[in-house]
Amino acid sequence: MKLVITAFLVIFILTITLIPQNDPLKESIVRGKEIYIDFCITCHLPSGLGTENTYPPLVNSDYLRNNREASIRGIKFGQEGEMTVNDMVYNNVMAPLGLSDAEVADVMNYITNSWGNSNDKMITTEEVSAIKK
Repeated sequence: MKLVITAFLVIFILTITLIPQNDPLKESIVRGKEIYIDFCITCHLPSGLGTENTYPPLVNSDYLRNNREASIRGIKFGQEGEMTVNDMVYNNVMAPLGLSDAEVADVMNYITNSWGNSNDKMITTEEVSAIKK
């Protein structure tokens, strides 16, 4: 009987440790990359460097780091007017992309965890939903 219990415990522990656990942030980042490719890459480029004097960079972006809510709002509703990113002033229009709140959260998780950006607090659909124009 002890052998059966021991075998069961060993199998149980191996199953828990060897089966990949879901990581909601990583899954969101994967979805966000696809959204970025479909909607954002034209202006912000595959490298995230943007276009100098026209479209701001996402690479090591102080704006993303310091303006979480405004960044979400800009993707959710579009954005226009002056903004300063990495000490450079940009003044252009980003039209609303028509993304769902879940898609906004996913693309934000992708861009805030790519190109030297690091965001350990996952952006959720609920957080995006709470942001109003």
